[in-house]
Amino acid sequence: MSINAKMESAMTGLLREGADYADIYFETGSSHSCFFEDRAFEEITSSRREGIGARVVRNDEVAYVHGPGATASEAVFYLGEAAKAGGIAAPQDPFPALRIMERPAPLPAPRRDFFHDLDGRIRRSSLWVRQVSMHFETAEKTCTVFTSDRTIARDRRIYTLFSVEVVLEKDGDLQTGYESAAFALGEGDFFDRVTPLQVAERALARGLLLLDAPPCPAGAMTVLLSGEAGGTMIHEACGHGLEADIVQKDFSPYRDKIGQTVASPLVTLVDDGTLPGAFGSGSCDDEGTPCGRTVLIEQGVLKGYMTDVLSARRGGLPRTGNGRRSSYRAVPQPRMTNTFIEPGATPLSEMLRTMKRGLVVKRMGGGEVNPTSGDFVFQVTEGYLVEDGVIRHPVRGATLTGNGPEALRNIQAVGDDLHFLHGMCGKGGQSVPVTDGQPSLLIGNLVVGGTDA
Repeated sequence: MSINAKMESAMTGLLREGADYADIYFETGSSHSCFFEDRAFEEITSSRREGIGARVVRNDEVAYVHGPGATASEAVFYLGEAAKAGGIAAPQDPFPALRIMERPAPLPAPRRDFFHDLDGRIRRSSLWVRQVSMHFETAEKTCTVFTSDRTIARDRRIYTLFSVEVVLEKDGDLQTGYESAAFALGEGDFFDRVTPLQVAERALARGLLLLDAPPCPAGAMTVLLSGEAGGTMIHEACGHGLEADIVQKDFSPYRDKIGQTVASPLVTLVDDGTLPGAFGSGSCDDEGTPCGRTVLIEQGVLKGYMTDVLSARRGGLPRTGNGRRSSYRAVPQPRMTNTFIEPGATPLSEMLRTMKRGLVVKRMGGGEVNPTSGDFVFQVTEGYLVEDGVIRHPVRGATLTGNGPEALRNIQAVGDDLHFLHGMCGKGGQSVPVTDGQPSLLIGNLVVGGTDA
């Protein structure tokens, strides 16, 4: 009997003993990162890991056991411990100490040749520069999943990230500019697409912009959310409410609304884990379900939710390939991958001409969201005041306050552009890579907070 067949036999045996579902997740990985600050490398780290997570489900109760290892015998031991925790007899057949996962090949050390030169170029570009910080990271992980549904799946994922933060001071006023780039690509392909100098220059330009920007006026106004803002608001204020576990816990404003109009008819919202090179992409999720394209909202009508295995079983829903986990130490959850609004037909210039008085947002910062109601507050790190269809000047200190479902309904125009931004998404103590995207969106009646009333 092959090792795959023996693994399958162990899990189907648990089904005969009363389990509803079982799976085993193997993971190996390695990473390198370096932090540069004060004209020197502050930290350079490398790590390798390998481990196993075993899950047994019975009557909607989940038993999960994890630990180090990469062999079939270790996996079945953890599976047996999970089974016993769930009140089910453990597998008895002996298993060989055969590695299921190969040890990861060491990642090449990341490039460090450009940091000092880039730091000097940015400092020479402006007298106001006080600090330059850079972070570069490469990571690789391979996962293999065996399930009681007779699924066997394997995926290898590679990530590379580079970010720059520039602190500037003028007449006692401190401002910060930040820019980053990240893709699911190896270092060589990453640098074919990303130029470190361009990333640094964008961070510097954003900081310089804020040094001379007046305070943002406050009040309800039309907001033109540029495609460059990258879908952060859509992800945080709407996306989490479309994850099936949130819906099933009655923490979502989209519960029981499939088939109903929940957004402007101009809006089609998609989650697609297959976009080449995107930060949230893969061939399968962390439960072995193939990644795919899931239409969540189509022309304003709610079509479905993002699911993992358990939420799909619980709700009689299709599996969408959104069962993701941060590592073998964590259980999967329904999570976004690459989530975006599809482009429309309106040029940005045309949307701008319709604005009597409003705000153009080119980059979002941090914020807070209530996932149950969809209420949000977001900082604006790059915004411009618009009057009579003309961009007048940049502003500082702006915030956007509103409600996610209401903002979707108030979208008045959807641009013909489409931009993506990467990020790390946190939920339930886990962080996973994602990409958010949107075309330019004209949204009516958002409350803009500012320091100039």
